[in-house]
Amino acid sequence: MLENVLLVISVLLIAIVLIQGRKSTDGGQVITGTSALFQNTKERGFDLFISRATLVLGITFFIISFILFIQ
Repeated sequence: MLENVLLVISVLLIAIVLIQGRKSTDGGQVITGTSALFQNTKERGFDLFISRATLVLGITFFIISFILFIQ
């Protein structure tokens, strides 16, 4: 049962990380020095939802993986 839930969460986590395109391009700009990566900008709307969903899915993935490891 938990294995199936972990599979669904991992697929959702992969999909939601792939949707986050803007942050990955900012990471590449750090090398060239043209990045605004560390500026204080607030996420709004869809970006905020994606960020929170990634956090929740990541924590859930970690907890379920840890439970399965202990069993």
